[in-house]
Amino acid sequence: MLKKNIKGKAWVIDVNMGYGHQRTAYPLKDLAPNKEVISANDYKDMPKKDKVIWDSSRNFYEFISKFKRFPIVGEFAFSVFDKFQKILNFYPKRDLSNPNLYSNQVFNLIKKGWGKDLIKKLSKNPLPLITTFFIPAFMAEAFNYPGEIYCVICDADISRSWAPFNPFQSRIKYFAPNFRVMERLMLYGIKKENIFLVGYPLPKENIKNASKDLAHRILSLDTRKRYQRKYKPLIKAFLGKLPEKSNHPFTITFAVGGAGAQKEIAIKILKTLSPKIKNKTIKIFLIAGARKEVKKYFLENIKRLGLQQNLNKNLEIIYEKDIKDYFKKFNQVLRKTDILWTKPSELSFYTALGLPIILAPTVGSQEDFNEEWLLRLGSAMHQKDLNYIDQWLLDFMDSGWFAEASMQGFIEAKRMGTYEIEKIISKKK
Repeated sequence: MLKKNIKGKAWVIDVNMGYGHQRTAYPLKDLAPNKEVISANDYKDMPKKDKVIWDSSRNFYEFISKFKRFPIVGEFAFSVFDKFQKILNFYPKRDLSNPNLYSNQVFNLIKKGWGKDLIKKLSKNPLPLITTFFIPAFMAEAFNYPGEIYCVICDADISRSWAPFNPFQSRIKYFAPNFRVMERLMLYGIKKENIFLVGYPLPKENIKNASKDLAHRILSLDTRKRYQRKYKPLIKAFLGKLPEKSNHPFTITFAVGGAGAQKEIAIKILKTLSPKIKNKTIKIFLIAGARKEVKKYFLENIKRLGLQQNLNKNLEIIYEKDIKDYFKKFNQVLRKTDILWTKPSELSFYTALGLPIILAPTVGSQEDFNEEWLLRLGSAMHQKDLNYIDQWLLDFMDSGWFAEASMQGFIEAKRMGTYEIEKIISKKK
């Protein structure tokens, strides 16, 4: 995979810590040699000392994400950890270029040789390097990678940790998902000419079918056609004529985070909506991702709730052992999803496909800002009392709010990030 003279337009690098950085890299795989994304923390023949650093970081991240569920103690421990990635208030605008404590720790490790092996191997064939995590970009610059270095940002606002130690001298270029990130990078000292406002890289198969899928989604969400009557010209301008009937039943998809956090919310959803699941008036996808223990947890609770007869019919668990297979299956599921229920992770940007989002509680500072971005767009709402989902869900559908939210995301959020990045890498205007 790291051999010389392999055909490809760019090295695509991620890290397998949660799903965020891997999901962001997946749509860019067409640029990579043999369509293979390299994980900076898990590649063949990695030096043991490098792996120890990466593994300790990942293990701690997953532990603290799960530990947060414990009252008081867990929340306190997570709040201490979250200070390292805290995003400062944007106003008043000021110089935020000084490195934070986390940046100092990262660059001290890089100075001792962390990542040198990976960059040395990639340098044998110096294609443009695209990474969805900032640390490999810092490594590439520190060890004089001879090709161009790009960093893809996967949140709606970012901490100082994303910027290099010496931002004013850095040659790292950034792909920003929205205008706020572009502004934030400049406060951190990144030159404007090194920032490309492209949008988040969404899956091509979903981008190509976004308007068609949204047309069917509008029919499922606007049960009394209030939104359709009020905004008929707008719908026609963006979607054309709507089909006579939706191509799928009303469907909610609940996505669990990469560390397995919030899986308990899924079971509360099933419990409240069990009458509708049993009479098949609703379809539910539970996203276990590549986590076997999450799949097991879902199956045990489905049995406890007496919903086994609905399994693999109008109640499905999405699980794949291989992360690439999971992303492919998940993207297919989204095409016939009416509401995405998730914490505001990198999945926040999927609202650009015309997906209204019900927001589970945030996990971390960056998700607070993702949540704020979604609410400003008008394409998301906080989850309400889980004991009365059937009531408030029906009210928001009857009013046409979910249909309006789906159009807001489709119109207001950038959708073409994957293609924009490909153009820049290919030097096409």
